Amino acid sequence: MRVAIVGASGAVGQEFLQVLEERKFPLTELVLFGSSRSAGKTYSFNGQELVVKELKHGDDFKNIDIALTSAGGSISKEYAETITKHGTIMIDNSSAFRMDEDVPLVVPEANPEDCKIAPRNIIANPNCTTIQMVVALKAIESLSHIKRVHVSTYQAASGAGASGMQELANQIKQIVNEKEIDVEAFQYQLAMNLIPQVDVFTENGYTKEEMKMYNETQKIMHSDIQVSATCVRVPIMRAHSETVWLETESPISPKQASEAFRQAEGIIVMDSPEEKEYPMPLFLAGRDEVFVGRIRKDLTNPNGLAFWCVSDQIKKGAALNAVQIAEYMVNEGLVK
Repeated sequence: MRVAIVGASGAVGQEFLQVLEERKFPLTELVLFGSSRSAGKTYSFNGQELVVKELKHGDDFKNIDIALTSAGGSISKEYAETITKHGTIMIDNSSAFRMDEDVPLVVPEANPEDCKIAPRNIIANPNCTTIQMVVALKAIESLSHIKRVHVSTYQAASGAGASGMQELANQIKQIVNEKEIDVEAFQYQLAMNLIPQVDVFTENGYTKEEMKMYNETQKIMHSDIQVSATCVRVPIMRAHSETVWLETESPISPKQASEAFRQAEGIIVMDSPEEKEYPMPLFLAGRDEVFVGRIRKDLTNPNGLAFWCVSDQIKKGAALNAVQIAEYMVNEGLVK
């Protein structure tokens, strides 16, 4: 099994390296690709030093079985044919192909079987906020169909990649040292602030990030579920948090919901209010799972539930989800 990482020097690319090693993914060779700026850099993997090759059009992917790509939507679109033309499976972390009808959009805990129909040899990794929410929603959907969801996200600097995390760290130092605050990665200063805008606004007043949650959730769950989101950037380094209110066709008790979460794949319940136990991003960065707590009835709706969830955006929200897709495809014999 020969695997490639495209965008190896980025935050998600680096996480790919770590996740593949942690999970002992069954590969015989790992090839790293990047931009001309990244070419020549070396990274350690399983005790070996790997050199980044410059991504070019040609036949470099001829003998690659799976390519994990996270170099941005424009690069994914430009190089998709180059990557897949010899049969390589491209698992893409960008938004380039997510809503294409002939490209499956997959969260392995929710719809892994969608991987079986990928006529273009492309499988899309969903948006990070969608991934963690769908993992949790899937558990509730098994009890009763979910009609609608209202969600507010609290998204860490990691959502903007390595540059976003570095800018937050720099701003904290600048504040402490009473220096002028540098702002580049975000619309405004993030340190000691909240920014109620993630991505650009669309004509309906929602941002692209918020509309991703609406559209992607329906596609993944093969459902008419309605999602209304407000996405907020917060001064947290890593791991996204979400407050989720949902309405089901039949009433579900918090006890039933809690048990469904506990039985679900990829979820850890942290929900003991009397002991002040609930998920917090500070303590959960670097973890694989989606953590759920504050499970309670919605006081405004007899068929409503509310809960809080936290998950590492770079790990489960990006690299881990893609590697889990690759694992599923290997286990099901879907990789030629």
